[in-house]
Amino acid sequence: MDLTFSLWMTLLLVGAQSCPEVCRCVAMKKSGRHSADCSYKDLQAVPLGLPANATALTLSVNRITGLREDSFVDTEALQALWLSYNEISAIAKGTFAFLVQLRAIDLSHNQMTDFPWGDLSNLTSLQQLKLSHNRLEKVPPGGFHMLKDLRSLWLNDNHLAVLSEGTFNSLPLLSQLQISNNPFDCSCKIWWLKRWLENTLVSVPEKESITCAAPEHLKGLVLGKTLTLDCMLPSVQLSYSSSLGNSVLHDGLTLLLHCSAVGKPLPEIQWKIQTLAQNVVINGPNVEGAWDNLLVDATSRRRKGRFLVFENGSMAISEFSKADEGIYTCQAFNEVGSCEASVDVALAGSEKPPVDRLQNNIQASKPQTHPCNKEEFSEKVVFIYLTAVAPKTSSNGGISGEPWPCRSLLLVLLLALCS
Repeated sequence: MDLTFSLWMTLLLVGAQSCPEVCRCVAMKKSGRHSADCSYKDLQAVPLGLPANATALTLSVNRITGLREDSFVDTEALQALWLSYNEISAIAKGTFAFLVQLRAIDLSHNQMTDFPWGDLSNLTSLQQLKLSHNRLEKVPPGGFHMLKDLRSLWLNDNHLAVLSEGTFNSLPLLSQLQISNNPFDCSCKIWWLKRWLENTLVSVPEKESITCAAPEHLKGLVLGKTLTLDCMLPSVQLSYSSSLGNSVLHDGLTLLLHCSAVGKPLPEIQWKIQTLAQNVVINGPNVEGAWDNLLVDATSRRRKGRFLVFENGSMAISEFSKADEGIYTCQAFNEVGSCEASVDVALAGSEKPPVDRLQNNIQASKPQTHPCNKEEFSEKVVFIYLTAVAPKTSSNGGISGEPWPCRSLLLVLLLALCS
């Protein structure tokens, strides 16, 4: 008997010995792959005894209702897993996590309301993911961030109302995307998706079926170029001043940074402070009332902390010292996106800077037609001479001066702006 033929028969018999009775297991001689076909068997669970060397497993068109963490524990060599047209409503976390060789998985036409998204972080070889015709209500931010080889993604015919901005940004090889027939909420949260669909090179079939389910006045309209959404990315203005010489304050320099933002919906403001000693994030105001009223009460200032943020977007840093040097960032964000402006504050020597660099203009980000990213910031050095002349904003945006009888200080600011 031919030696090659004998070897092939041996492999086939070994495969058959570990094959569940309800399945058909085949060893493919040329490719060296092994498949197990268990479709159309009225199965209610994944059968036991699947061949460990199986590279393809078909369980489609059965009555499987759930997948356990150990459902595929003996089939780590799988490259393709077909589970469409079942009744799967629950999948345990970790079910797919160890199937690191998977290239394709089809879970379409089931009853899933959720998915073990964390498992995808291990499936870095995945090229096709079909989750269509289910009841999925959300995709978590960054859910696909590890799928660098993914070519085809099917999310159509689910219950998705919103997709987080950047959902598809981490998929450099994506060539086909199905997202039609979802009940999208066409609020400003979906504005990014409208723009992405208009500009992407990814094939998106059935665009006419990517429609709005809400709000009521947009119901049924296609999420395309002709749809107008009253949304605008935030635009930030950052201005600054000092209370040095203020008759109310006798205990040191107080720096006031004011952040104002426009956009639709009205943006919220967050302050981030980064010094050598600490990193602080302040979400919204931490004090009430007007800034100038609170500064009268030094005890109240100390009780509220070093950094006071007011309802109008202002931040006050009283008794500013070398320890407070660092980067102060105002970030404005709404449902459309975010934008920020930063100022690097430092106390320096008393040498008077050149007159043409004495400026105290409001520094602003320009209105955005695309997300405002840190990489797009422009940088500008602004010198503020605080003592030999008292800065005042003139009608032309320049500075006029009055002598101050006190120690010279130079406040140096490196301003990072949205552009």
